[in-house]
Amino acid sequence: MAEANPNQQQLALVEVQVKPEDREYRKGNWTLHETVTLITAKKLDDQRRLKGSEKEKSRPAELRWKWVENYCWKNGCQRSQNQCNDKWDNLLRDYKKVRDYESRYPPEPISYWQMEKHERKEKGLPSNLLQQVYQTLHDVIDRRFPTSKLPQQLPGTSTDLAPSGSGQQQQQLPHPLLRSSSPIQQPSAQKQPAAPTDTATAHSLSGDDSSEEEETAAAGAKRRKTTMSGGGGGGAEAIAPAMFKSTVEITQTLLACEDKKDRRHRDLLGVEERKLHIEEAKTEISRAGVAGLITAVNNLASAILTLAADKTAGGDTL
Repeated sequence: MAEANPNQQQLALVEVQVKPEDREYRKGNWTLHETVTLITAKKLDDQRRLKGSEKEKSRPAELRWKWVENYCWKNGCQRSQNQCNDKWDNLLRDYKKVRDYESRYPPEPISYWQMEKHERKEKGLPSNLLQQVYQTLHDVIDRRFPTSKLPQQLPGTSTDLAPSGSGQQQQQLPHPLLRSSSPIQQPSAQKQPAAPTDTATAHSLSGDDSSEEEETAAAGAKRRKTTMSGGGGGGAEAIAPAMFKSTVEITQTLLACEDKKDRRHRDLLGVEERKLHIEEAKTEISRAGVAGLITAVNNLASAILTLAADKTAGGDTL
């Protein structure tokens, strides 16, 4: 009977789900072991998706990162899926910056790996990307990148990404990446700096300044904001329908406001017309009253004159 592939055994092992409420996630800066374990998990997840069915390939990003979390947890990296996602975004950003810079060396005067931290910051480069991490990312992400542009691999490193063991033992033992491999030669005459020991390297990664945590938090907030507005990973295609819907709703609201303004204006005109009719009626009533009063006074004066004339005529007769 043929022996099972070790990678397949690891994938099957990770499929066992662990209840999230049983986990206490670690915070703070990432150690070298945690970083390499995350990169390994992403590599295995990509392989699993490529070899899987169409249903497996179309799994939501949240479920894929949950799988990465389970793998990291079983290999001594006690981080949540959001922490893994944020860290992976930062690793990709730092890797691309260093890769683009190294692709221009020479004629760049100095390699990234020969710079001090302040020199890296002045050039807008990540200040604490380790050479082991860079080479691991290169093996996973950019296999077609020219090897002549890569920095010389440090002695005692390996491109074997599959960590063994779990729990406390895995945190104390060096990752298989750091044990054995043939170095990648660089055609540069300049001497590469000596490699730090595993302990010193891990200390350098975990004891760096708080900028890594701030960048991770910022990347996580940006990613979650994009996910909420884009419907969970649709990008521009998912945002466009929401923007169109919002535009239609705003247009409808503006039209409704304009209709209300027109109705209110017509109502005001109707009120003013009714006021004018009332004033005209009052004026007509006043005019009619004055005319009637004048007629009555004239009739009274005529009656008085007639009465006076009658009395005068009667006295003359006597």
